[in-house]
Order: sequence, then C-alpha cells, then structure tokens
Amino acid sequence: MLETLNKINSVLWGTPSLILLFGTGLFLTIMLKGLQFRKLFYALKLAFKKDETEKPSEAQGDISNFKTLMTALSATIGNGNIAGVAAALTVGGPGAIFWMWVVGLIGMATKYAEALLAMKFRIKNKNGEYSGGPMYYVEKGLGSKFKWLAVAFALFGSFAALGIGNSVQSNTIADVMDESFNVGNLPTAIVLAVLTGLIIFGGLKRVSTVAGFFVPIMSVLYMGAAIVIIVLNYDQIIPAFELIFTYAFSPMAAVGGFSGIVISEAIQSGVSKGIFSNEAGLGTAALIAGNAKTDHPVKQALVAMTGTFIVTIIVCTMTALVLIMTGFWDPTGGTLSGVAHDPGLEGGALTSSAFGSALGAVGELIVSLSVVFFGFSTIVGWYMYGEKCFEYITNFRFANTYRLIYLTATGLGAVANLQLVWAFADMANALMMIPNLLAIILLYKVIVNETNDYFNNYLTANNTNRKAS
Repeated sequence: MLETLNKINSVLWGTPSLILLFGTGLFLTIMLKGLQFRKLFYALKLAFKKDETEKPSEAQGDISNFKTLMTALSATIGNGNIAGVAAALTVGGPGAIFWMWVVGLIGMATKYAEALLAMKFRIKNKNGEYSGGPMYYVEKGLGSKFKWLAVAFALFGSFAALGIGNSVQSNTIADVMDESFNVGNLPTAIVLAVLTGLIIFGGLKRVSTVAGFFVPIMSVLYMGAAIVIIVLNYDQIIPAFELIFTYAFSPMAAVGGFSGIVISEAIQSGVSKGIFSNEAGLGTAALIAGNAKTDHPVKQALVAMTGTFIVTIIVCTMTALVLIMTGFWDPTGGTLSGVAHDPGLEGGALTSSAFGSALGAVGELIVSLSVVFFGFSTIVGWYMYGEKCFEYITNFRFANTYRLIYLTATGLGAVANLQLVWAFADMANALMMIPNLLAIILLYKVIVNETNDYFNNYLTANNTNRKAS
C-alpha cells in the first residue's frame, strides 16, 4: 500500500501540481500588488488588536476574528511544524526549508483569497450558523455547472480530515508518548478518541474555545524553548542558513550510508511538508473563515493570511534551525553533521531529541508536551473542516455518523505505520488543493474587486467618519 501511495503522490505532487500551486500564488501576488507584504503589519493588527473601524451593527458571524484565527491555527500550528519539518529535513535535506519558505510567502496570497471568497459566498445553514468554504464559492461564484467541482472538494476534504488533520496527528502523539513517557500506543489511542469526542460533540463554539486557550500558551512555550536554543548556539545561525540556501539549489552528495538528495527531492519534500504545515492552497482556512464575525470580507481575509506567516515563516523556521544547529537533521545519525544520535528516530521524536540535546530533559519535555497539545488541538480543529465538507455532501445530515468515523480514525492513526499515514496525508492534500486552486483562479476578479472596495472605499469612508466625530 505504501508503494502504491508513493507512486500516486509522485504524480499528484509532480510538475503540473507544483506549477498550479506556485502559479496561483504568484498570479494572486501580482494581481493584488504584493498585498501579503504591503499589508502584513496591518493584518497582524486586525488579528490581535481591537478593530476601530468595525461597525458592530453590520458585523455578522458566529465567532470573533481572533477565535477564528486561533481555530485555524489550532489546525495548522501542530505536528506539521514539529514532525513535518523533521520529515522534510530527513527526506529533502536543509534545502527543503527554503522551499517551505517559498510556499509560505506565496501561499499568504492564496490563503487571503480563500478566506475572502469564503466570507463573500458564505450561507446560513439549518443550524443557524454560517457555512463557508471552497464548495460554496465554487457553487455560488461559478454557478451550478461547476457543482461537480464543489462536490469533489467536499469529498476530498472529508477524507483529508481523517488523514492530515487526524491520523497523522494521533500517530505522532502516540510516537512521542511512547518515546518520552513509555505509554503504549493503544492507551494513547483510547484516551485521544475519548477526549476528542468530548470536545467535537460540543460543536464549533466549544472547539474555538479550546483552541483559543491551548494555542497561545503552547505556542509561547514551544517558541520560547526554540529561541533559547538558537541564542545558546548563536554561532551556528549563519552556517545553518548557508546550508538551507546552498542545498535548495544544489544536490547533496552521498556520504557513508547516506544516499544523497537531488534538488527535486528537496523541492518536493519542502513543498508537500510546507503545505502540510500551513495549508495554503488547500482551502481549509476558508472552511472556518466563513464563521468570522466581521463587517467586510477583506478583514477576515487579512487575518487568515497572518496564519500562514506565523506558521511557516516563524514556527517552522525555528524548528528547522534547532534541528540543523544541533545536527539532528542528519538522517544517518551523525555521518554528515558529526553529531551522534539514534538514526531510527523520525518525526516528532527526532525533534524532541534535538531539543533535549540542547536543553536536557526540560527540552524533551517541552517538545513532547507541544506535540501532544498541538497535535490534539489540530485533531479538534480539523474536525470542523471535515464536518463542514461532510455536511455539504449530505445536506447537513448524519453529523453523528461522521463524528464516529472521525473518532475511529483518531484511534487507528495512533497504531498505524508512520510512513503510510504520511503518504496518505500527502495524497489527500493534493486532492483538496487542485479543485480549490482552479476555483480561485476563475474567481480572481471577485478577489481583486473586493480588495479594492475595502482599501479604496470602506477604509476611506470610516476614516472620514472618525475624524468628523
């Protein structure tokens, strides 16, 4: 099965998909005049400070911009930043990190577009909550003749949630629980399934509350530990970046038991794990963005865009620097870096060992707890994505059936083969990405027009009113 999935992924993540992914991001960057760079600080202000331009009487939605961002981050700041970065380095070498950055920076424009369209074409469902996402902006924005594309995304999204957002996370959690706390996979699987069930049966508001509590605390703890390691090894910062830039464009020669890495492997590993970590282009941000309470689509789009910056440019980079600076990126266990470690370690366990080599037991404990809590919050956050896709297919029926399927995947993921789970996640990502990017390209005029309306009309009118008052 693993061999079959790898063959499928070699096609799905081949040249056509990479051109579609990068092409869409570049196209949007050009059409929006580099908005993700020009308006980044303004977007961060909208995400974390009170919006002075907000019109409460006109703001509609279910949860605040901040809780929307935290829910999205709960599904993205997770094991993609911990285990995913480790996997990218061991498979694609240091050069893979450069391609993760490229995906992140270009993907900010894509994430912006997804969230904007989700807000523009969202609906109010039978439960009185808002529903948005690629399936709605495909059907309402492109018309009924593209309904098949909307159904395809929802179908792939329902399955992808079982992999990228669920079984991959539970698998990594189980791996670290076994490595760090000597807790078997089966007990971990049972506890994860039970705790996940207690939260997801509480609906969107309970999920967003849990995310709003865990994500900020664990982010500060994890990044704080990474910063300490980077500062303690400050003399390795420049050499680490040199490795990243050198091997982004040059193959790595075979050394000892190391088989070497060609540039295409660095690109494929960096792109696929970069997408896994920030989800730009998958359409997932759009699935939760439609629930934001705001008075203009562009506001939530800007807030959603910051998620990609935080996840890839900040969190993933910190993880990568720690792994490279400590020498734990070397898949042979020391042949290349000169640092001896167990070559059998992979994923979250490898990152945990890297932190432990610099900070001792405290470092390992921080990463272990981060993997557990980040992974758990991702499982919970991704459930909302899968549920919204499933609701679209079934017309808001059989929600409890999907919950049971999701909980089953949580348990099975914890005892499955890691390589098999990752391969399934990569496949599911690609199958979500393709229909979503096609829809964004076809709706680019809506994105540009809404953006111009916000910056040329909405902000101007609000600034004038504030000055007058």
